[in-house]
Amino acid sequence: MLSRRTLIAAACVALVAGPLLAGSVLAAEQDSKVTRFCRFQVGKTIAYGIVEGNRVRQLAGGLFGDIQKTNKTYALNEVKLLVPTRPTQVFAMAGNYKSHIGGNTSTTTNTITTVTRVTTNAKTAETTSNTDTTVETRRSGEIPKKFRIPQPFFKSPSCLLPQGEAIVLPLDAEVVHYEAEMVIVIGKKAKNVSRKDALEYVFGVTCGNDVSARVWQRGDVQWWRAKGADTFGPCGPFIAAGLDYDNLLMELRLNGEVRQHERTNQLLHDVSGTVSFISRHVTLHPGDLIYTGTPGSTAELKPGDVVEVEIEGVGVLRNPVVAGE
Repeated sequence: MLSRRTLIAAACVALVAGPLLAGSVLAAEQDSKVTRFCRFQVGKTIAYGIVEGNRVRQLAGGLFGDIQKTNKTYALNEVKLLVPTRPTQVFAMAGNYKSHIGGNTSTTTNTITTVTRVTTNAKTAETTSNTDTTVETRRSGEIPKKFRIPQPFFKSPSCLLPQGEAIVLPLDAEVVHYEAEMVIVIGKKAKNVSRKDALEYVFGVTCGNDVSARVWQRGDVQWWRAKGADTFGPCGPFIAAGLDYDNLLMELRLNGEVRQHERTNQLLHDVSGTVSFISRHVTLHPGDLIYTGTPGSTAELKPGDVVEVEIEGVGVLRNPVVAGE
């Protein structure tokens, strides 16, 4: 156990490093076992790095494999932080927190009309049909059957947005919401991975915001633009490895006001279960990202807003919001 003096000193270092680093005492206590990585740009150089306090040490080569440190370091406030990886695939989980899908008691009525006979005689044309109506009632807090198995969907890699850059609200999107999410970063090729071994394929986690256009989400056949439009996938600023991914505090703040606050131990499908399930159907590759779902309620973003997602031990992802042209 670290002494109180050590914890306070570590917290002060985090605060000096700026709001990108988690500044809580709990986050500081975990620093001894956590490694943070980033992808950054200095001038024309784009590289991966290891975050060391308020500096970043450049790595030679890639992030997935043998990690080789160099002697080059930069102050964090001197580099441009990029999306932490360049994934081939980006997944996101629908309905993965009970607090998000439980809601209040609701009743859904489904009506199906089936044509059983059509008379083609023009003078006596008639159509006979049968109408079946079913009513489904879901009690508050109850998990719908379809969410009892993982429900991943695809986001476009082009929707990814780094720390500090602006979420753009399309003029025709009408209502766009924030969604704070922990994002899994895959570390090596994964196919038919067992739940028991799944964590071996996880490099770490980062912060994400699954920005969602609700009108498109409800009205379109697919979620391709509702969830995958450009700038709808803020991600970063760091990848943290060595945390207990299934028990981290996650918080979203809109203009400084806390709007979402929940621990990742409330996930319906945890990190191992999610990685294992997806790998049974789609091969995962190093750098691929999986947004793990959002808790509680979400609300609308407006031009001029600033939205922050903070995950314990990872850092703070901050993005302004602007109107599209």
